[in-house]
Amino acid sequence: MFFTEWDRRGAGARRSIERARLLVRALDVKNTGIPLLTVVGSKGKGTAATYASAVLAAAGCRVVTVTSPALREDRERIRVDGAAISHGELARLGGCLREAIGSLPPRRSGDGYLSPSGLFMIAGVLFARAVGADVIVLEAGMGGVSDEVSLFPPEVVAITEVFAEHVGVLGDSPAEIAANKAGVVTATTCTVVSVPQSASVNEAIVATVADRTGGRVKPEAAGPCGLPEDLLPTGHGRRNAELGCAAADRLLDAVGRRRPSPDRLNRVLSSVRLPGRLSWHRPAGVAVLVDSAIDRSGAATALAEAYRRWDRIDHVVVGLPDHKDVPGFISELAGLPVTYVRMPGHPHLSFTHAVPGHWTVIDDTELTRERLASLGERIVALGTVYFTGRLLNLLDADTERLFEP
Repeated sequence: MFFTEWDRRGAGARRSIERARLLVRALDVKNTGIPLLTVVGSKGKGTAATYASAVLAAAGCRVVTVTSPALREDRERIRVDGAAISHGELARLGGCLREAIGSLPPRRSGDGYLSPSGLFMIAGVLFARAVGADVIVLEAGMGGVSDEVSLFPPEVVAITEVFAEHVGVLGDSPAEIAANKAGVVTATTCTVVSVPQSASVNEAIVATVADRTGGRVKPEAAGPCGLPEDLLPTGHGRRNAELGCAAADRLLDAVGRRRPSPDRLNRVLSSVRLPGRLSWHRPAGVAVLVDSAIDRSGAATALAEAYRRWDRIDHVVVGLPDHKDVPGFISELAGLPVTYVRMPGHPHLSFTHAVPGHWTVIDDTELTRERLASLGERIVALGTVYFTGRLLNLLDADTERLFEP
C-alpha cells in the first residue's frame, strides 16, 4: 500500500505534504515524546544516519532508524538497532496506514499524492512508538522543509554536503537548496551540526537556522572525531560518518544520557557495514566493488579504492540517470571498458544522456550474475542507490543488519 497513490499519480502530480500532515495527525505521531535526530543533505545521508544510530545504540538506546530508499527490500527502510524489521511488522504498519488514510478527506482530482518515502517515514515513527524506542533517526528524502521529514520536530539536525542536485526542484542554486534542507530546523531544535560547506551554502544554512530558532542556535562544524581510522569508512564516507557520530553525541547530551564508553563504542562501530558504499563482494570468483557514487568526485574515489586493492579494473558497470553527473563520469572513466545500465522500471528516472559509442548500453533486466561474471574478474559498479540496490540484490549481499548493538 506504500506505493498505491504513487502508482496512480497523474502526469505532473507532486507529493502532498498537506495530506501527509493530515495522516500524521490521524495517527497522532507528530509529537511522540521520542527524541529525534534528522539527517538532511545532498549526499551521504545514509552513512551519517547509520553511524549516528550505531553511536546511540552503543550508548544503550533502543534506536529506530528510517532511511530511503531500501537496499534490497522495503522493510530495510525501517530498522531497530540496525536490523531491518520483519515482513510481518511491515505488513502491520501498512495496515495501520491504510486504515488511517481511509479516514482522510477524499482525494480530489489535482490533489497531490502520498509519497512512498513519506509513508515509510510515517510508518517508521509509528513503529518507534509501538516498540518503545528511546530515540529516532530519520534520513530525509529529497528535500527538507519540502519533505515529509519536516513533519517531525527534531532535537538535533545533521547536514551532509549540499550541492547543485535537484536544481529547479528544491531551488535554483545550491544556496536555495540548502535553505530548503535546513528548513527542517524548528523552534525546539537544540543543535545543528554540518560538514564543511561552500561559502554560499554555509551562509544560507546559518541564516535559515537563525530565522527558525530566533537566533538561539548557531550551526556547529563537524570535524575529525578522534576515533581510530579503521572504525570509519574510507573516501567521502568518512566525514559523513564523523558527522553522524557528532550528531549522536549532541543528542545524547541534549537528552541527558551518557555517551558510550570507548570500548563499547569501538566494538559497535567496528561492526558497521555499509552495503553499496565502497562495499566489496565476491560472487563466484568475481570481485566486485559497489559504490553509490553520483558525480565525478565519487567515481574518482571509488576507482582509487579499487586500485588500492587491485592492479587493474576489468570493467565498470554504471547506472546513472540523467540528473546525476553523467558528463563527469564519462570523463573519469575514460580508457576503461564500461557497461551503462538503464532502469526502465523506474519511470521517474531518465537515462537519455548521450554516452560514448564504445560503452555497452543495456537495460537492468539484462544484467544477470552470468553477464556480470563475463565482464572480468575485477569489476567496479557505480551509480544511484536504486542501481546499487539492484546490484546488491544480484550479488545476494547481506543487508539484513547494518551494525551489532
